[in-house]
Amino acid sequence: MEPIKEFSRTVLSLDNCIIPTERLLETPSIKDGMNHDLETDLRIVGCEYIQSAGLLLKLPQVAMATAQVLFQRYYYAKSFVKYHIQYMAMACLFLSSKIEEDCRRLRDVINVFHHLKQKRMGSHLLAISAMAQLAGHPSPLW
Repeated sequence: MEPIKEFSRTVLSLDNCIIPTERLLETPSIKDGMNHDLETDLRIVGCEYIQSAGLLLKLPQVAMATAQVLFQRYYYAKSFVKYHIQYMAMACLFLSSKIEEDCRRLRDVINVFHHLKQKRMGSHLLAISAMAQLAGHPSPLW
């Protein structure tokens, strides 16, 4: 085993680089009553959302991979039951675009996820600003 190196009071070691097995088996979602197969499916769907949105936003693969890692890590600390998967995928992609210094506007990220949701639901594809005007709002909802 390599000796532990200390840099500015931060300890770097290979002993703590992987999530402990206890946390893998007993996630917050499972504690809230979700079965393991459904949780796995939701993790896959979230990563697919991130990948599809990243392609539409023309982000580099590194940014999409970073978003997927953030997404996975988030749901090892929080429950799928309590936090909406699409909002978290959106937030992770936006944050990863900032981390990887290939920034996208928040409005663009929201519009792309809205587009993906409409496409998945099979409804007519409308921009959010057009929907606001149809609803009688003079400007977009945000």
